[in-house]
Amino acid sequence: MGRTVFILDDPKDFPFPGPGRETISARDYLARDKPYSTRTRLINLCGDYSYLSKGYYCALTAEARGDKILPSAEAMLWVGWKRIYRRALGDLERALTKALTRGKSDTPEAATGSITVCFGTTEETRFKALARSAFDAFRCPILRIQYERAETERGESLYRIRDVKVPNWRTLPAADRTLFERGLDGYMKRSRPNAGQARPPRYTLAVLVDPKEAMPPTNKQGIERLIRAGVSLGVKVEPIVARDLPRLAEFDALFIRETTALDHHTYRFAKRAEQEGIPCIDDAGSILRCTNKVYLAELFRTYNIPAPKTVVIDKGNLEKVAAESDYPLVLKVPDGAFSKGVKRADDAGQMLSLGREMLAHSDLILGQEYLRTDYDWRIGILNGVPFYASKYFMARGHWQIINHAAKGGPDEGGFSTVDIDEVPQRILDAALAAARPIGNGLYGVDCKLVDEDRAVVIEVNDNPSIDAGVEDKLLKDELWRTILRDFIRRIEEAR
Repeated sequence: MGRTVFILDDPKDFPFPGPGRETISARDYLARDKPYSTRTRLINLCGDYSYLSKGYYCALTAEARGDKILPSAEAMLWVGWKRIYRRALGDLERALTKALTRGKSDTPEAATGSITVCFGTTEETRFKALARSAFDAFRCPILRIQYERAETERGESLYRIRDVKVPNWRTLPAADRTLFERGLDGYMKRSRPNAGQARPPRYTLAVLVDPKEAMPPTNKQGIERLIRAGVSLGVKVEPIVARDLPRLAEFDALFIRETTALDHHTYRFAKRAEQEGIPCIDDAGSILRCTNKVYLAELFRTYNIPAPKTVVIDKGNLEKVAAESDYPLVLKVPDGAFSKGVKRADDAGQMLSLGREMLAHSDLILGQEYLRTDYDWRIGILNGVPFYASKYFMARGHWQIINHAAKGGPDEGGFSTVDIDEVPQRILDAALAAARPIGNGLYGVDCKLVDEDRAVVIEVNDNPSIDAGVEDKLLKDELWRTILRDFIRRIEEAR
């Protein structure tokens, strides 16, 4: 079965040794320069799984390297945000009610209580089905399910799950530590169940938009052209908004055309599409990978993708990096979008000031070599095939494409749409290499050509701008038909 490596805040504290079990600190894991073998599985037992914590970054880094890890970064987000996982509780609550009311028509159990689940195992046999279902839903080593009693309109007892928490293994009482070890032994001997099957399609496409968004990924004219192209291909294209989440199952596919983020309804739409079995662009995995620049930096390093020199910075190495870096140095908040959360430090003093400010909000930030060019390339890639290319020029008097500090609001540079055949081959090769490990969705890969012969990838966007009059300037309606044909292919393959 291979070995199991446990990632911990302090490996010396780990009390569950055994054959094939190793430990590593979170800091040492993040500092590794290569992935583990495919026969190694990682179990993340850091004390903090919250967004942007070291535990979260270990999961994100593992995914970039191709390491098998439990829980995944996606699972950490899922269990951390109740409004995301609330819809997953129906089956669990039915199992809970069945276990607590079986054979007790007049004597329901206590009004509140909790159940500890370790790797899908729990102490009481009656909760066996609930424990397995909870582990399959949340994929975390330890869960504590807090419940309360309620009544139906007919006066019958039922039980609701009030909260799902992830306890720190170090705080477990003795009995639960025994349960943890028993559950771990069982987990290492079994495999994960298969995912459910997708439902058959009907050729209707929901397009998620925010009419009030100042800088949407597709302008109003672009949405209109997409609708018109849909008519010619027999696809009904319907714009929807955030409040339409309950309607998502009515559609055969989802196209997210508002700026994505993890703690946001766009991610919840992508997750719901996944649960409903309908094709989605952006898929939840692509959102998770592309919205964090630490993940992208690790992925570029793992796959030898040409990129600017990059260093991961935390409070422990901030001063060392400041002293050893060349300047200017670009500092990036991991989950910034549209050039937000990106600062340039021109000397060590400025770097320390900006770095401390950014690290007050994130455990990690990036320091990246500054590469001066007049424009960035954006290569649009769909299902592994480049289908549009644009040059985006720097904003007037600024070092970025968008100057968010400009008077009167954001100031953008110009653009030039280019035929794919005219794009330098180095740029195309770098863009395709960067998009390949992300997935098979729709990506906008930002690249620079430095000194006429060095292509570097800046980032991969899961939700690239596709505007009428810009990206479709050369292809016209064929660009929108290309996107719709790919949705048709995905829908038919789902069948």
